[in-house]
Amino acid sequence: MGDVTVLLSRARANDRSAIDELFELLYDDLRRIARSRLAASGPQTLLSTSALVHEAYLRFRKADRIALNDREHFLAYAASTLRSVVVDFVRKRSAERRGGDLLQVTLDTKVADRLVASDDEILEVHEALDALADVDPRLVRVVEMRYFAGLTEVEIAAALDVTERTVRRDWEKARVLLAAMLRR
Repeated sequence: MGDVTVLLSRARANDRSAIDELFELLYDDLRRIARSRLAASGPQTLLSTSALVHEAYLRFRKADRIALNDREHFLAYAASTLRSVVVDFVRKRSAERRGGDLLQVTLDTKVADRLVASDDEILEVHEALDALADVDPRLVRVVEMRYFAGLTEVEIAAALDVTERTVRRDWEKARVLLAAMLRR
């Protein structure tokens, strides 16, 4: 853990090589997070685990300053970044479907309907999370860390500086609010 803390400190001081070293050190954790994120999205994203992690890395490198305190904060930020990568990918693919350069021929229309619904579902969840952020930003962070990053209640509590009980309450509240938003 000491290595991560030192690297995060260097990253806060805008040391670009620290980001490289952080990704190298936490690469297996990031792949685990990406794998669970892609599994939750289903096969429709067409992104590989490596592609998702590497795209997140590029976004980390583009960020001016990243204020991260510890490993959990880093993984929480990574979860948020992975979410945005998947959403951006789905948006781009949806735009291509609606008139992009590629000619798409589908022999089985049931498959096409299912793929569109899945992309739409990802975008609906993203929009619901954005709306939830207006209500309570901490709920969104809990969802991102638990659902997208697969962090435990203990890790989330440490990252947010709250109790595990608060994390459980926030998770339940977020699930109820998101379910209501998605039914509209």
